[in-house]
Amino acid sequence: MGNISYKTISANKATTNREWLLIDAENEVLGRLASKVANLIRGKHKTNYTPHVACGDKVVIINADKIKLTGNKWSDKIYMKHTGYPGGQRTITAEKLMERNPITMVEKAVKGMLPKNILGAELYRQLYVYAGPDHKQEARQPRKVELNSIR
Repeated sequence: MGNISYKTISANKATTNREWLLIDAENEVLGRLASKVANLIRGKHKTNYTPHVACGDKVVIINADKIKLTGNKWSDKIYMKHTGYPGGQRTITAEKLMERNPITMVEKAVKGMLPKNILGAELYRQLYVYAGPDHKQEARQPRKVELNSIR
């Protein structure tokens, strides 16, 4: 066969090439949007993907206030938190959370699909969510991405 040697390339912070991506969340289903964004942030769409390195792209999501939920999730889906005091469990429906802070719904959905460790915390910082069509990353010139083109 010859002396062909194949070497697996492992990415690190110096060899990663990150780019800025812009995603319009208008009329997108929350869970499908979150899973695709999590894959982009994680870098699973790249050929040099390495599981223990943050080699994904930085993602800007606009129009978070125009996402969709299927079925009866607007009234049935419940977000819980705890104050830390006895009897301090607080619940809120998806409908009320959307009225209060639509950014939180998208952030919680994406964060839940990232690893639960230090790497996940680092990856979560690569996400920028905005309720309206305007964002603060115009200077970075993010490339607009259609979610249909992402696997």
